[in-house]
Amino acid sequence: MTSEKVAANEASKDALAAMDGDDEDEDTQKDKYLTFRIGEEDYGIEISYVTEIVGMHHISEVPEMPGFVKGVMNLRGQIIPVMDIRLRFSMDERSYDDRTCVVVVRMGETSIGLVVDTVKEVLNIPSELVTEPPRVASAKSARYIKGIGRLENEVKILIDVNMLLHDEERDVLSTMA
Repeated sequence: MTSEKVAANEASKDALAAMDGDDEDEDTQKDKYLTFRIGEEDYGIEISYVTEIVGMHHISEVPEMPGFVKGVMNLRGQIIPVMDIRLRFSMDERSYDDRTCVVVVRMGETSIGLVVDTVKEVLNIPSELVTEPPRVASAKSARYIKGIGRLENEVKILIDVNMLLHDEERDVLSTMA
């Protein structure tokens, strides 16, 4: 196993260990974000949406889907639609590697896999350290951003999971699952 694969597995294990509190009440998950990297930037999503993190699985392409939807994967008998966050954000596509992960999230009644470059860690980002996204962002890109988390000398772009899909896209993907 390469050192990159070991590092990715360790980051995923640490994040999963921090998430193991599914049975805990909502207060313990408040202000907790699963962070991941896409390109050179760190992003975060509220941990309450995350159900699991898995390595790359075989993704079966589905015809006539939006370009950012890579297809579906079979995760222990459950069919999960998979979207590539890079493509959703209009970034350049890149080859998947040993560090690439799928973060499975719940959007309403549907589970969706989000392909990210690498999972980082679970961080506590109190609401007082979260600012509104800058107004200079285009309306299209600002739609996905819930806020900017400030941690010492770093920032984390916090994603609003519910805004990653338009209603009609969500309807299409929920029929695939």
